[in-house]
Amino acid sequence: MHTQQPGSLPDYRVDPYRLLEDDLKDVYDDIREELRRNTMEPELRTIATYYFDGQGKALRPMVAILMARAINYHMYKEKSGLLASQRQVAMIAEMIHSASLIHDDVVDQADFRRGKPSVNVLWNHKKVAMAGDFILAVASMMISRLQDDDVTITLSQVVTDLVQGEFMQLGSKETENERFAHYLTKTYRKTASLIANSIKATAMLAGADETLAEVAFQYGRNVGLAFQLVDDLLDFVDLKLGLATAPVLFACERYPELNPMIMRRFQEPGDVERAFELVHKSHGLEQTQFLARKHCIEAVRQASSLTDSPYQKGLQVVTDLVINRMK
Repeated sequence: MHTQQPGSLPDYRVDPYRLLEDDLKDVYDDIREELRRNTMEPELRTIATYYFDGQGKALRPMVAILMARAINYHMYKEKSGLLASQRQVAMIAEMIHSASLIHDDVVDQADFRRGKPSVNVLWNHKKVAMAGDFILAVASMMISRLQDDDVTITLSQVVTDLVQGEFMQLGSKETENERFAHYLTKTYRKTASLIANSIKATAMLAGADETLAEVAFQYGRNVGLAFQLVDDLLDFVDLKLGLATAPVLFACERYPELNPMIMRRFQEPGDVERAFELVHKSHGLEQTQFLARKHCIEAVRQASSLTDSPYQKGLQVVTDLVINRMK
């Protein structure tokens, strides 16, 4: 695989966060209110609202609203405002994402998340797991209130994918040839499905036909895959080896001795150091970066099929934000 850059990403002077300032400013407040309204248990409220402190980047709500506005403009031009139901989908996406983080923290025993102690450090595991379930349950109620069967099916798929992605991460005993396909499927299910299906749902709520809904879906799928590839690359650079992610899998092609290390999850003395050395020698990081850029360029291609508007430009800038996290 070559590592020269696959074309260049566009350079537009649009800041998606500034563009959507009014749409995004109360998203976390509204989520917390939704969760508070649905329980009288003070501790459950506290745990469930813990990660909705407004300190996150709100990437998922931002991309969902950006696509909603880009599609609305594409279909209705100036007559298009953001629909209340589309904003609800942006909130639902963030809630499903946070519920999955809570469950991740229980499974991985993480100590920190977003610069503060993780939920499982502060509360017992059973309560934390139930708080994750509670967030999902409230999100499900919000989905049903949209009263659109196709949107319900699309958003329910996200939860199905998340659970399957988690399961795939817990065991990785497939053959070397299957390993990369396994990794990409897991990455789609754990990260990209949420972005792809939530923005597809916003397009469906606008009345988009199947072709247009598919543009939204493919944009989200590619942005989501690129986002996770960059995440895995940054984790590797920060010396968090973790599971067999793209940098290690690319390195395997050149250094097969990594395969047994992957199978034993880098548990033996010296495994971690040796793996780092081989990944750096093999261009595994550059290949991961190359693949992330490829997905971003495909996302730009999808977005460019929409009518020109600041929102459509914003969708293209998002791909830049994803790639530039590497700098």
